[in-house]
Amino acid sequence: MNTTAAIVLVVLLLLGVLVLLMSMRVIKQYEQGVVLRFGRLIGTRLPGLTFIIPFVDVLHRVALRIVTLPIQSQGIITQDNVSVGVSAVAYYRIVDPVRSVVAIEDVKAAIDQIAQTTLRKVVGQHTLDETLAETNVLNLNIREILDARTLDWGVEVTLVELKDILLPDSMKRAMAKQAEAQREKRAKIINAQGESLAAAALGEASDIMMAHPLALQLRNLQSLVEIGVDKNTVVVFPAPLMSTVGELGDFLARETKAADAIARGIR
Repeated sequence: MNTTAAIVLVVLLLLGVLVLLMSMRVIKQYEQGVVLRFGRLIGTRLPGLTFIIPFVDVLHRVALRIVTLPIQSQGIITQDNVSVGVSAVAYYRIVDPVRSVVAIEDVKAAIDQIAQTTLRKVVGQHTLDETLAETNVLNLNIREILDARTLDWGVEVTLVELKDILLPDSMKRAMAKQAEAQREKRAKIINAQGESLAAAALGEASDIMMAHPLALQLRNLQSLVEIGVDKNTVVVFPAPLMSTVGELGDFLARETKAADAIARGIR
């Protein structure tokens, strides 16, 4: 009889240990537990060691950390009838664990689907230029729409960012031509402005040289110095300098004649 009682006691102890192990649950710091008893909500459990009734209670662990959700590239036709592929990334977190368990079956799948449809809707209401230039506005509009729809699920969308915009090859070539034309336009304008400033400066310089004729000669001599750096360079004298050389030759000829006349008179 004592042996039978000992066996029963051991079995009861083992059953007790098994039930204890089955009732123990560990909730991590970034999680919160939602307990359903016979399918009915009875409350939540905080992080740490907690106990439930086996086969009666069901514990759902809900992560409260921010989740990164890539939004697959969507083929979208913009308002100006341009087909583009737009991909994005969304960040969300669960703020109400009870709603995320009771109000919806799969939070991540639901947000993924609604994010794709919202992305197509918002981008489709803008032109291509607006989509490329006003990404911050599009991000804000998408996040506000998602927030309004996911709040009933206990989910808060913290951030939405457009990640990539794929353009057709024909559109890329057209945009490249447009950018090239813009650069050429700016280059011509800058060149014309430079010519205008140079012409004004040359006009002022010519006025000064007209008032001071020797300044032109000095400038010609400076040009010769610059040209003479290369000894193999053929120097072409400017016309004003050639006239000066001619005048110098005439002066020397006159001086020579005067010297000869003086010499003949002495004799």
